[in-house]
Amino acid sequence: MSVYKWLHVKVINEYTEVKIIIKHSLAQLDDLPDELLTIILKNLDNDQVLYSLIGVNKWLNTFVHDSVFTSHLTLMRRFFNDSIYPLSDTILDRFYFAILPSIHHKIQWLNVESLSMEHVLFCTDYPNLCKLGLCNHEIERAKHLFTNGNVLTDLFKNQILPLIIRICNNKNQASTKDENTIICTNIFTVFTNLQYLNFDSSSIYSEYISFDISPPIFISSTLLELHVHVLHFNDCRYLLDGRVNQLGVFRVKSSWIRRSSRLTINNTESLPNMKCSSLYCDTDTVVYDELIVPHFYIEC
Repeated sequence: MSVYKWLHVKVINEYTEVKIIIKHSLAQLDDLPDELLTIILKNLDNDQVLYSLIGVNKWLNTFVHDSVFTSHLTLMRRFFNDSIYPLSDTILDRFYFAILPSIHHKIQWLNVESLSMEHVLFCTDYPNLCKLGLCNHEIERAKHLFTNGNVLTDLFKNQILPLIIRICNNKNQASTKDENTIICTNIFTVFTNLQYLNFDSSSIYSEYISFDISPPIFISSTLLELHVHVLHFNDCRYLLDGRVNQLGVFRVKSSWIRRSSRLTINNTESLPNMKCSSLYCDTDTVVYDELIVPHFYIEC
C-alpha cells in the first residue's frame, strides 16, 4: 500500500516504548492484531486514516469504520504558526461523495474551515453530530452564518452542544469589538441548547468582545463552560452577573483591567455550579486586590 510503504510509529506510555516499522506490504497490516493496528493508526489524523484505508479491502474497511476513527473528524490542515488551510480538492471530493455519506451516522464531532464548511455539512445528514468547530471565518461570513433563518445553522441549532468558533482577519478587513459582540450574542440566540462555547481567544488574532455600547442582551440556562476574550474587566463581570446561571467553567482573557467610572453591573446573582475560573491579562494592573479578588471570590 503506497501510503504505508514506510510508517514509523513511536508509542510511549508509562510502561513501555514500542517501535513499529511496517514496510511495503498490505499483508503485514492484515496480519497485525487489532489492538496494535489501532495504536498505530491513532498516531495519524482520522481523516488520513479514512482517506487511505476506506475501500482498500473488506477487512480494513470494516476496521476503520470503528468509532475510534469516525466519531471525531478534522477536515482541514493546521500549521505550526496556527494558520489553517483547507484540504486539497481531490481529498475533499472523496470525503463529500464517498467517505462522509458512509460514516455520517457515526460522526459526533466535526471541525471544518470556512471554504469547505457548507459542502461538508450539506453533503449528507449527521443525525448524531453534537460538537462543531468552525475555523477561519471572516467577519462578514460569520455575521451571516449566525442569524436566525440561516439554512445551515437552522439545520443544527438544536443538535450542537459544544461550539468552537474562530474568527479570522484578512488584510483588507478588520473585525471590531462590536461585530464580534454581535456574533457572540447571535450564537446564544441560534444555538438554543449550547453547553460549551469557545469564542476563540487563543489564536494569533486579537478577537475580543465588549459591552461598552450597551449591556449584553443574551441569557443562557444551558451553558456550562465559556472561553472568551473581552476588552475590559467589566465585560467579564457582565458575563458573571447571572445571565449564564448554570456556568461551571469560565476562562477569560481581558485586554485591560482597570477601574471604570461607568459601573452599572448588578452582580447579585450567585453561580452555584462554578467549579473553575481563570483570568488572563497581557497588561499590568494596579487593582488586583480591589477588583479581581473580591469579584471572582464572590461570583465564583
